[in-house]
Amino acid sequence: MATSTKTKVTPLQDRLLVKRLEEGEIKRGGIIIPDTAKEKPQEAQVIAAGPGRISDDGTRIPMAVKAGDRILIGKYTGTEVKIDGEDLIIVREDDVLATIEA
Repeated sequence: MATSTKTKVTPLQDRLLVKRLEEGEIKRGGIIIPDTAKEKPQEAQVIAAGPGRISDDGTRIPMAVKAGDRILIGKYTGTEVKIDGEDLIIVREDDVLATIEA
């Protein structure tokens, strides 16, 4: 019997582990645009967040976002990683443009 183990990843300092949220297929005039021509989505969901950065005086500055938050990031922001077969991105908190509330 095979068991599935989920890798636990905790970003360090002021980094976030995020997953881009894909938009639905875009159709223009009845033509489906192939994946290679689509732009990278800017909306993402925070999967995990680091504890925050440490200031010059040694105190920890807590993160403004947490796991589960929906955020906007730049199209080419962060470092792409593959964890458990899932495409994710590690970004710094400074790379977050905005939070999205439903």
